[in-house]
Amino acid sequence: MTTTDLQKPQLFLLSPDFEDAAYPEQRFFCRHSALVEGVIASFPSLESLLDIRRIDFKRPRAEVVTLIGEANQALPVLILPSGETSGKASGEASGRQFVVGAEPIILALVEREVIPPPHP
Repeated sequence: MTTTDLQKPQLFLLSPDFEDAAYPEQRFFCRHSALVEGVIASFPSLESLLDIRRIDFKRPRAEVVTLIGEANQALPVLILPSGETSGKASGEASGRQFVVGAEPIILALVEREVIPPPHP
């Protein structure tokens, strides 16, 4: 991770095609992460504006826990750099605001003026 990456919002998504021990012998994708992936695919500039990480379904999700605590492992999550704020923030931990869920993340990106708003 570079110093520049520390200054970018960090976006954690679930890697697609995962297993959940609660449902043996089945594979899944996260529809919420997939929605955000679709926005990223539609606006490739987001790849350079965000530190995007795709991580495993299994908990604990160490990278997320380290940044915003064990109680805040829900994905997808956008974690803002220290000192940055969002009107769409779901919470704050370790001096960093974070936004949980596909729709709030998309609206936070609109708020940051890095994508246009979705059509009403």
